[in-house]
Amino acid sequence: MNFYKKFSPFYNLAILYFIVTFTLRIVLFFHPITQSSFTIAESFKIFTLGLLSDFFVFVLASFILWLYLILISNSKYNKPYGYFILGGFLLALLYVASGKSIFDEYGGALPKIVLIFISIKTALFSLFLFVPKIRNKARLWLFAFAVFLYVLIILQNGISEFFFWNEFGVKYNFIAVNYLIYTNEVIGNIMQSYPVIPIFSALFIITGIITFYIIKKSRNYIDEIPTFSEKLKISIVYATLFFISLLAVPGLAKTENSKNIFVNELQANGVYKFYLAFQNNKLDYFKFYKTISNQEAFALLKKQLPTISGDNTLREIKNDSLEQRKNVVLITVESLSADFMKMYGNKQNITPFLDSLAQKSLLFTNVYAAGNRTVRGLEAVTLCLPPTAGESVVKREDNKNKFSTGSVFLKKGYNVKFMYGGDAFFDNMQDFYSGNGYQIIDKSSFAPNEITFSNVWGVCDEDMYNKAIKIMNTEAKQNRPFFNHIMTVSNHRPFTYPNNKIDIPGDIKSRDGGVKYTDFALRQFFNQAKKQSWFNNTVFVIVADHCASSAGKTELPLDKYRIPALIYDPSRKAQKCNTLMSQIDIMPTLFGLLNFDYQSKFFGHDVFQSDYKPRAFIATYQDLGLIKDNVLTILSPKQQIKQFQLKLKPENGLSPEYQIHYDEISLKTENKDLVNETISYYQSASYVLKEKEYQLKDLDLTAKHVKLYAKLR
Repeated sequence: MNFYKKFSPFYNLAILYFIVTFTLRIVLFFHPITQSSFTIAESFKIFTLGLLSDFFVFVLASFILWLYLILISNSKYNKPYGYFILGGFLLALLYVASGKSIFDEYGGALPKIVLIFISIKTALFSLFLFVPKIRNKARLWLFAFAVFLYVLIILQNGISEFFFWNEFGVKYNFIAVNYLIYTNEVIGNIMQSYPVIPIFSALFIITGIITFYIIKKSRNYIDEIPTFSEKLKISIVYATLFFISLLAVPGLAKTENSKNIFVNELQANGVYKFYLAFQNNKLDYFKFYKTISNQEAFALLKKQLPTISGDNTLREIKNDSLEQRKNVVLITVESLSADFMKMYGNKQNITPFLDSLAQKSLLFTNVYAAGNRTVRGLEAVTLCLPPTAGESVVKREDNKNKFSTGSVFLKKGYNVKFMYGGDAFFDNMQDFYSGNGYQIIDKSSFAPNEITFSNVWGVCDEDMYNKAIKIMNTEAKQNRPFFNHIMTVSNHRPFTYPNNKIDIPGDIKSRDGGVKYTDFALRQFFNQAKKQSWFNNTVFVIVADHCASSAGKTELPLDKYRIPALIYDPSRKAQKCNTLMSQIDIMPTLFGLLNFDYQSKFFGHDVFQSDYKPRAFIATYQDLGLIKDNVLTILSPKQQIKQFQLKLKPENGLSPEYQIHYDEISLKTENKDLVNETISYYQSASYVLKEKEYQLKDLDLTAKHVKLYAKLR
């Protein structure tokens, strides 16, 4: 037999992998979400460097296959070696089964997984040792199973990359890593959003057919097991390629440097992108980003927040008028892009209630979401600080006893609650809000008769609002004002909701339907609230958590961060604020409207104050942006800085304040002042979190007071 045929399991699987990745790139290249055109050079780069990256990633991913194949032999079953090896397996099995192994120190499912694995290995080795007649046939079936798993993973990954691109317009990022953690919600979401049974049925059938073909072409490895010298040669070739791949994969990733973000994403290998996301889930600003001295950073920040001093943001907020102890209901609406609303040009009439409510409210027309995930929106309205690199503070271990909107209300004697129609464990909301003095109301708080409809994300918005009305009626009798933060769920894939509520059926899983039902549920909430005794003494804040999509041609496409925001006070006349502002400014502005005197650590600012300087923060988990003076400045890992002049792309028929589309044109000359200001914001925010300067320790309201108020509730 020719020596190269000994590599048949590797190259047959490799050919399959290349076919899948090449086909995937073609599909994504022409996908509707890929809002870009490509030059010949860019197309060549996407497919050639992409193929090279796929090759080296496959080599690395083949390590387990190499290890499995290299250990196949008959000699290990010879006497007495076979008995010694079996004894080793038995000792390992007893060690793991004892419950005192090193694996038990890690807890969770790991000890059981290891125990099952060693048990199977022990049983198979015993069978092959004592019943040699079945060895060849059983080995072929095991080899087929191993190949089947590789084929299944290759095809499954291709499908997953497609659906991830369909959702986010990028290859895997840190969201994909999070999806592995919250498997119940995510699998449930997939089950309800896509025809899973037909897809997976077809997947297993196709996997079986491909496996049969590969086994037919590769079974020579099993029929004529390589000799020791042949295995040594195979190992030398593989080891050489393996170590070359260790250098080549990150090297090729560095060539993903096009100004067109879609070129970089299409060129990238999804598996390696997932690995990077796993590694970079936490980013130390001071390690990865451009910095200046802390003294300079806070000196520049002082120009934006004049009353701060030292290396923190602590300051006194004073108002001349009498404080208004009104109830406050903050509603953060899931995935509500600005362009869903009529005022921003939408012609489908899917937010009729919000459109009408906006005309009666204090309407903020130029607000940008801090990020593109719910936890970023919750962080923005709760902590009112810029989105720092890596995970949201909501999901960090050090997320408790922070200065927050809740702590301000607690200090004023309010009841403070966070209400969510799903499981508050998701995205660590339970830990974050309970650790900051909020009482949690989530799906577990609902009685069976309070739930009329639910999907994997939780109860429908109507059920959540009905529950909220009951709670607020109870609170109104306690002679204390209340602050209730409600997070909606219905405008989220799979976009299912009760039928016969709107003119779009709830079982067709329509994005427009999800938006329109969300708007419908809000109308029902307000209709009920108007009948309650507390309504006229309550201020309602409605703001999106983030936009419906973050995909675009650039790292931070502005139209994908523009969100609606309004404050409705039954006793206040309608007003429009066209000032550029950030999601983090919403609650400080509300406190100003209520004439609150308080100690503040917020980076967010009351936009009606004379010293407010218009700017907005937008970010992914890596790219940190500042919009100011018609320039977008972006800080990225590896100390990279980009700046873009923002050129409006006007849409006919829209007023200037509702225009959301801009071309981002690279600045030829760096605006140093804006670069340093951007650094000052993000560096100082990272500093106060890292050094625990954003805790309640410096304020009259300490963590002890938070717990006391929680008990009083």
